Amino acid sequence: MSGTHAVFHGILDFCIQKRSYQFPPPARQRMKNENGMVYLVGAGPGDPGLITLRGAQLLSEADLVLYDGLTNPLLLHLTSGICERTARTRIGDGRIMPQIDVNQRLVEEARAGRTVVRLKGGDPCIFGRGGEEARALEEAGINYEIVPGITAATAAGAYAGFSFTDREASSAVAFVTGHEDPAKLQSQLDYEALAKFPGTLVFYMGLGNIERICAQLIEAGSFADTPAAVVTQASLPRQRVVTATLKDLPAVVAAHTLTPPSLIVVGECIDLKTAVSWFDQRPLAGQRIGITRPADQCLDAAALISQMRGEPVIMPLIQILPVEHDSVSPVLNELTTFDWLVFTSVNGVNEFFTHLWESGRDCRALGHLKTAAIGSSTASALKEHGLNADIVPEKFRAEELATALAPHAGGQRVLWARANRGRDVLPTMLKEAGADVTECVVYRNEDVTEFDTVTAAGLTNGSLSWVGLSSPSIAAQFARLLNHHGIAPDQLTTRLVCISPVTAEAAREQGLPVSAEATTYTWHGIVEAIVAAESANEPSGS
Repeated sequence: MSGTHAVFHGILDFCIQKRSYQFPPPARQRMKNENGMVYLVGAGPGDPGLITLRGAQLLSEADLVLYDGLTNPLLLHLTSGICERTARTRIGDGRIMPQIDVNQRLVEEARAGRTVVRLKGGDPCIFGRGGEEARALEEAGINYEIVPGITAATAAGAYAGFSFTDREASSAVAFVTGHEDPAKLQSQLDYEALAKFPGTLVFYMGLGNIERICAQLIEAGSFADTPAAVVTQASLPRQRVVTATLKDLPAVVAAHTLTPPSLIVVGECIDLKTAVSWFDQRPLAGQRIGITRPADQCLDAAALISQMRGEPVIMPLIQILPVEHDSVSPVLNELTTFDWLVFTSVNGVNEFFTHLWESGRDCRALGHLKTAAIGSSTASALKEHGLNADIVPEKFRAEELATALAPHAGGQRVLWARANRGRDVLPTMLKEAGADVTECVVYRNEDVTEFDTVTAAGLTNGSLSWVGLSSPSIAAQFARLLNHHGIAPDQLTTRLVCISPVTAEAAREQGLPVSAEATTYTWHGIVEAIVAAESANEPSGS
């Protein structure tokens, strides 16, 4: 497995749920017999932060997303539409979809009245077959829009430290295909013209033909000692850059076993490369970090890890599931009798307000209540619903929340919106303080049944650097899954980082080795703890 799907292995299993139900209604109401709309959207070069605002907006409105193999799967979090991969080369057991079938599918789905986003790596019209798809849509009378994206060459230069048009080296840059249509009777590339080009050459899709490309350039008149480079997986955590002369580049690439997607860069700008690119200085370079929180809540942590050049591995240990509204509505009907409303998770906030909305009410029904939140993330979730928490403890744990709330709760009715399971320290301490506590289960935590095979292997073969444990229940579940896969804690090559002392204690009770603890009890705190441990070049907090 290679390319973006190797870099973000495991994300697709959880970002995209295989759905067997029928398509939802089109995103907007249309007149009878009116066609839908197709958007040919550039996903950018790999870094999920490089998609355009227009592209992100259209993903949020799509009924169907047909994405290609170079699309970063983290972007699929931006849509609630159906997502399907359209690969023209086989990866694993995936099905190959010829370009003609892609074109036909776009037409058919638009004629069914759907809003379709065709999500393409880089820019749709720079070696992306966007022109072919646009012509097919035009011939079929389908409305479409092309949304440009940042092409791979732009990212390769910026992230590797090259300036393709540095005025000391080049006044021009040429983008060249390194892999022409095999059906062509003869090449359209004029290597004599390329050898004389007064600037930087960037070859796309040329890694498999690198020996021929370099040899033909030299044969056509390029100097054998011309600076050259290969940038592989540009803008992604596993980006690698090798440099050599044009003559020696194929051998250097072979020695480093580079894999696609890659670009070949030829030109004097390479000699002006910064000593260390800004991207190479990111603190988590080379670290693969397991995110154990529920899949639909992993995006912020994954983006943070990616920004620091780490590789996020999505491996949720629990699922967040809804509960029947009928089980919550009796409590909602008694809201006027409560004095305090307490939340101990972002999920609790979001699910509580979902049920409140389903009951025909909104935040105005809470105007008489005081609110308490276990931490800053939970308080921020409350703020998104128009409420400021009256109490947020300095340390984000149930004991601290109960201690802060207890002086105000005596003789008061307290409603705790919670999951179906978890620690009971909060209601116990509040009841001891004289509070009348009602617990309302607004969502369910359910365990996953096993690790995927690659993640399980990564825990013992050194390929998974860290795993973040973000609650005592997740720590216990991690230990159970290790046992399920026959992995003893002392076999782990992966280091464990815990979100809080309570979680670390729970992990140690399960026999798990803890290498680091967060001092701020959030996923940002987990990442900061990993950075600190890596900076010290040794595990800490064990």
